[in-house]
Amino acid sequence: MKVLDLLDELEEIIEVAGTVPLSKKVVVDPNEIHDIIKEIRVELPDEIQQAQWIMSERQRILEEAKNDYNSIINEAQEKAEKHIASDEITIKAKARAEELIKNAKENCSVMKMSILDYTDGMLFNLQEKTDELKSIYFNDMFNTLQETFERMYANIEASRNEVKEQIYKAQQEDKK
Repeated sequence: MKVLDLLDELEEIIEVAGTVPLSKKVVVDPNEIHDIIKEIRVELPDEIQQAQWIMSERQRILEEAKNDYNSIINEAQEKAEKHIASDEITIKAKARAEELIKNAKENCSVMKMSILDYTDGMLFNLQEKTDELKSIYFNDMFNTLQETFERMYANIEASRNEVKEQIYKAQQEDKK
């Protein structure tokens, strides 16, 4: 993998660099180091792009589920209103409407929970991949790159917390 070669190159630059007298500090060409860091960023695995895709896909799926839920509810209400012609039809229509609303809520709840569980699982896997990449590619000398992963990890954690909050809200709605 080219990233490992670039890291080896950075290590070699540091090893052969001249030292500052009376200290352990070394003198390196910052442009050369920046160029290598830019190459590392370009070469990082697709997991970072996949994480961004997962986050946008999660939002799209949640919006789609919400739209489906609203569509089902609206359809059930429309069907119920059409059947209000007589008492017998009204009673049947009300019962059917309640059944449709109940089924729609149950189906939406199941879909929502499935989507949230799937999203949480994907985010958890992404967290593990992020930790794995962090431990492989970075050490104390690459604080800039480490900070990038920590910000990404915090964003993922915030997303997971948001998903967990939505799971909790969905469970609370189901109890109603």
